[in-house]
Amino acid sequence: MADLLSKRSPFQPVLWDPFKELEEMRRKMASLFERPLELLTSEEIEPFELSEWRPFTDITEDDKEFLVKMDLPGIKKEEVKVSIQNNILTVSGERKVEKEEKDKKKRYIRVERAYGAFSRSFELPEGVEEDKISAEFKDGVLYLHMPKGEKAQPKTVEVKVS
Repeated sequence: MADLLSKRSPFQPVLWDPFKELEEMRRKMASLFERPLELLTSEEIEPFELSEWRPFTDITEDDKEFLVKMDLPGIKKEEVKVSIQNNILTVSGERKVEKEEKDKKKRYIRVERAYGAFSRSFELPEGVEEDKISAEFKDGVLYLHMPKGEKAQPKTVEVKVS
C-alpha cells in the first residue's frame, strides 16, 4: 500500500497531452465517416446531398503579380463568377450533381466527390491594380492574374558607403 502512495503524489501535476487527445478524436471521427450511411439514419438520403465543398486554392506572388490558382474540376467556365467589391475578390459557382435517371438499377456504392454551390473570398493585397486583373480557365483550373501597381513593385536603392 505504501508503494502505491509513494509512486504518485496527489499534488504531482498530471501530464496532459493535447495532441494525443486530438489524434484520438480524429480517429473516432474517421471511423464515423467510414460507416455506411444506412447505419446512421433510417431515412433515405442521397449521399451527395451531405457534403459541402470548397475548391482548393493556391496563391503565389512574384515581382510583377499575384496569381490565384483554383481547382474547379467538372465546372464549365461559364458557371464561374469572379467579382471584386470593397477590395474583396470573390469566386463563386456550382458543381452540379451528375444524376442518371435512365438506369434505375444503378446505385452508388461510394460517393466522395462533393457537389453544390461554393463561394471563396479573399482580401486583395495592397497595390493590386483591380482594373487589370485577368482570368483564364484551363483544364479545370481557374487562373487569376492580379498585376501589381508601381507602388507595390519592389525597388532597390544603392547605398554608397564612404
